[in-house]
Amino acid sequence: MNRLTRTAALAATLMATCLLAPGTTAHAASGDWLSLTVTRPGTTGGDTRAALLLCDPPQGHPKAAEACAELAAADGDFSRLGDKDTLCPLIYAPVRASAQGSWHGKRIDFERTYGNACEMGAETGSVFALEG
Repeated sequence: MNRLTRTAALAATLMATCLLAPGTTAHAASGDWLSLTVTRPGTTGGDTRAALLLCDPPQGHPKAAEACAELAAADGDFSRLGDKDTLCPLIYAPVRASAQGSWHGKRIDFERTYGNACEMGAETGSVFALEG
């Protein structure tokens, strides 16, 4: 299965799981939501983590409240997230982050590979902090 097919299957599974959870159907169908994945391509099996972030109320993500607040402050613009002044080590351990969904009625389709997890965190704040 190629990466796009795996991502689509994962997003469908996350959405189905969310839609079956009591009280989340309306939010996932019409509110702010993002299907997030973080993959470490250099690891055995790709080490992929995923979450369905819902923001009204914040849920489905280890740091849902923080991620939703940061996205709200940036108006859903990923280039405005994070702390660009963070200093990260120059260790190459690539991390691929992707987000698909909807933010204030606007379609979100974001994907980027960072040099390491520190760079990803510095550029995206809590949005891709899926490790609890």
